[in-house]
Amino acid sequence: MTITELLNKYNLKYEDLNVAEKETLENWLRAISNTELTVEAIKEYIEKMIDGVETELAEVDLPRNKDLFLKARLRNYLLLKSFLEGPEKARKALEKQLSSIKK
Repeated sequence: MTITELLNKYNLKYEDLNVAEKETLENWLRAISNTELTVEAIKEYIEKMIDGVETELAEVDLPRNKDLFLKARLRNYLLLKSFLEGPEKARKALEKQLSSIKK
């Protein structure tokens, strides 16, 4: 399914989307077009989303509602990132412990 077909289904046009919405839509379509979704691809996507939210949070004179919304999004992305990195961090800690055992 193309972006245009998907947007037409909901009576939207690509031009009506803001930059963040366009980027998110394109990332999602790329992700679902792959035959296999990997943890690494999800981590990369979350990193991009974190960068985007941080950029928006850096704006001067941000309305209070938008500021709270962006902070909530950022917290969710950080929690997801932490969840996905948990097993990898545990493996590295185990390897570090094992490498410090003297034979």
